[in-house]
Amino acid sequence: MDLMTGTTAGAPPLPPPAREPERGKRAGGALSKAVSLHLEGKLEDAARMLDRAIEKGDRNPGLLSALGHIRYEMDDFASASAAYAGLVALEPENRAASFNLGVCQGRLNEWNKAAEAFRAALDGEDGRTDALLGLGICLIHDGRAAEAATPLDKFLGLYPDNQQALFGKAVVLHQTGRAEEAVEHYRKLLALNPRYDDALSNLVALYLEKQDGKSTRRYAEMLAEARPESPVADEALSSLAFAEGDYAAAARHCLHLTEVAPERFENWFNLGVAYHKMGDFQKAAEAYQRAVAAKPESSLTHLNLGVARQELGDLAGARASYEKAYQFDSGQPGAIWNLALVLEQQGERNWAEKLYAKIPRDAPEWCEACFRLGYLRLLRGDFSSSAEAFQTCLQHRPEWPEARLNAGIAWARAGDAPRARQAFEDALALRPDSSDAVRGLAALALERQDYDQAFDLHRRLIEMGERAPELYYNAGLICQKRGNTGDATLYYRQAIGEDPQFAEAFLNLGHTLMASGQEEEALACWRQALREKPELAQTCLEPPAQ
Repeated sequence: MDLMTGTTAGAPPLPPPAREPERGKRAGGALSKAVSLHLEGKLEDAARMLDRAIEKGDRNPGLLSALGHIRYEMDDFASASAAYAGLVALEPENRAASFNLGVCQGRLNEWNKAAEAFRAALDGEDGRTDALLGLGICLIHDGRAAEAATPLDKFLGLYPDNQQALFGKAVVLHQTGRAEEAVEHYRKLLALNPRYDDALSNLVALYLEKQDGKSTRRYAEMLAEARPESPVADEALSSLAFAEGDYAAAARHCLHLTEVAPERFENWFNLGVAYHKMGDFQKAAEAYQRAVAAKPESSLTHLNLGVARQELGDLAGARASYEKAYQFDSGQPGAIWNLALVLEQQGERNWAEKLYAKIPRDAPEWCEACFRLGYLRLLRGDFSSSAEAFQTCLQHRPEWPEARLNAGIAWARAGDAPRARQAFEDALALRPDSSDAVRGLAALALERQDYDQAFDLHRRLIEMGERAPELYYNAGLICQKRGNTGDATLYYRQAIGEDPQFAEAFLNLGHTLMASGQEEEALACWRQALREKPELAQTCLEPPAQ
């Protein structure tokens, strides 16, 4: 039973934004009122007042500076970035504004843009030395660790004990293959701060890569003490316990991981493996069931759950699990027999397939047997043979739409798109109202990124009476890819009409509304999306997923 792992080295966070020096000139009315509102904790009101003043043409740089600061406090990094960009445009020599623009762009994961902003903050005699740190961190996140060494070294030359810079330099060494030097920097950092959990996490990842169990355990235990909720520590310690055959310890660490991150599939899967190794099949089955809930398409989990249920004497439950395992991976030899038993004539599919293959060609049932043979091969993933069986059917009964449709599905899953498309088109010619054939053609059009045809096919499905919310949602996505935000908005609304809890539809509807200037409704859509799926929070201010 393989384990699922996920421990990796992390990169440093950005420094906080800089405070700009007080401006000499007397603040205007809007700025004074906004500052007062800010001091009262009314951030949104303050930001709106500043927005209105700027929209009316007030070009006081202090307005933009205050707006950027307030929007940053509100975690509205896109708006803060826009404010600081406007300030930089007015005052190109304002190094603090360039620095803060870099910080905001970094928070938006726009690492290349952020790096350029930090470079601007470094220019001139009044350049900011803290921009060296920001630049180094951005280069690390942008995948340019080797370039990050120069600004970080300069910063460390000025501030040799700065923990964030030491961590950044250690990450650079780690990512550029200089592991021993990275360890030295991590250790220097830990000498300054023994509870620096990011350094401990990266040391754990480093020694896991080197397969140094002793050092991995040392730093994992230090990390667990510094941050008891650290998944990195538990993952490392559970891996060591599995390697040593200490399954009780492995179960203890895996159980803790499920408490810290109950939504994570790997945690439940590994807990199931630990209990399974201990011979506690009841707890193993319960853990596997939670893993299945987190990742329903995992064939290996269904197979393990079937084995645990079979050990408990639950043959019906075991057969159900084997069916799922076969559905997601037809190459699972342990699941194929059980799936056949469950799905074909009292569960004896393996035997049924052998029987179908033995029917002579001159028998009246032979053509139907070929169809069933093709169907069984399709279910167990032998797609080419399945398609060949359906083609044999069609040689004797050319006007058989179900056989052509299934042949198309088989060819598509076998990776032969041209044959699949021809089969779906033939099925549609025989039965123009076949939504399954249209759906198959739509899927193939999406695979080859033919969005015009994909849209026409989705629209045809809708005209045929299909009302699935996913259908409307996909039509909306296609419209966005084609640059038609107006139609995309209409389809997202229809998707929501069919499923008022469709979080992703609310999310992308917000993006199309924002693009058309309907900000208030867009924000309302995003709020609804977050109510349905809080995990979508980080994508609300990013472009919609395509």
